[in-house]
Amino acid sequence: RRSARDAKAARLAPRPVNLLRPIVRGQTNKYNSKARLGRGFTLDELRAAGVSPKQARSIGIAVDHRRNNRSNEGFQVNVNRLKLYKSKLVVFPRKNGRVRAGDSSGDALVAVEQVTDKAVLAVPRPSRRVRPRKITAEDREREVVTQLRHTHTVSKMWGIREKLAKEKREALKAKSGKK
Repeated sequence: RRSARDAKAARLAPRPVNLLRPIVRGQTNKYNSKARLGRGFTLDELRAAGVSPKQARSIGIAVDHRRNNRSNEGFQVNVNRLKLYKSKLVVFPRKNGRVRAGDSSGDALVAVEQVTDKAVLAVPRPSRRVRPRKITAEDREREVVTQLRHTHTVSKMWGIREKLAKEKREALKAKSGKK
């Protein structure tokens, strides 16, 4: 396997071995807090970054025409990822001596390095470390479990309470309309 990977890298040089992929979230409750690499960028993400789907495939960007953007935050993350990739991208001229619009300058062509990682741009991992600090008197007095239970109850009962309040308002309107 290793020799096959090395042969592929040599064959593709100086292009990256793998395609640029979007950052997506897992689908289920267990994994939706984790960011991972997806199959390909949506057509909207490509348009927002100023890349056509046909051109994207030619410069090493994966495209998935079936994927949809469900959140604006995820959309922005992937558009920024595409823009960063485009800023780092070095495009070689197709024929020697013939430089076309969009091709990189001679200095950039000499100093190019091949990316052999699975992720062309790494997935940013959030740091989960919380710095230790001294417990204050205010922290000791606060009843955290009670606050959490209260918040949970409020969020759980929100729809029911909204419905009851609406029914109460309608009943008052009906009563005042009859008199």
